[in-house]
Amino acid sequence: MKVIPRRFYERDVVDVARDLLGKLLVREIEGKRLVGKIVEVEAYRGRDDPASHAYRGRTKRNEVMFGKPGLAYIYLAYGVNWCLNITAEPEGEPAAVLIRAVEPLEGLEDMMTNRGVNSIKNLTNGPGKLTKAFKIDGSLNGWDMTRGELLYVTYPDKKEDFEIGVSARIGIKAGLDKLWRFFIKDNPFVSR
Repeated sequence: MKVIPRRFYERDVVDVARDLLGKLLVREIEGKRLVGKIVEVEAYRGRDDPASHAYRGRTKRNEVMFGKPGLAYIYLAYGVNWCLNITAEPEGEPAAVLIRAVEPLEGLEDMMTNRGVNSIKNLTNGPGKLTKAFKIDGSLNGWDMTRGELLYVTYPDKKEDFEIGVSARIGIKAGLDKLWRFFIKDNPFVSR
């Protein structure tokens, strides 16, 4: 599996988000590998996006968004669920792609144990569900996902044809005019 390089993430966050669909999220933990196909994402950009954590400027919480492209930006949503994002655009331009859902491919038993469920139906079809299944938490905030170890994204072995759905992002109150949620149509692991 070929790890996605930094130059992939150096582009406009909306393009990066769309292009992440079909790629493979990989988590190496305790000598095992968990793999899921990315099936749903959302783009967030600081300078013109009121739904972005970086819209009002740099803070301790969002500092990773201003860093190099290809970093894991992980935050706790509503004090309950960790959310995995990958930074995009040139350094200093705050932008990130939220990974909303993946289709579990490898390490399903470990993912089910991590989530405490015995069915794959709702295993990774939401940002909090996938981070629990993949054991992703705040300790990986700022992790360089272009390194090819612990947490990273790869190209699939073969390109798959699929139709991309587009909508407003979920769970936000501002920026609803931006249709920056992208998903693989008819994939059963897309949230909602």
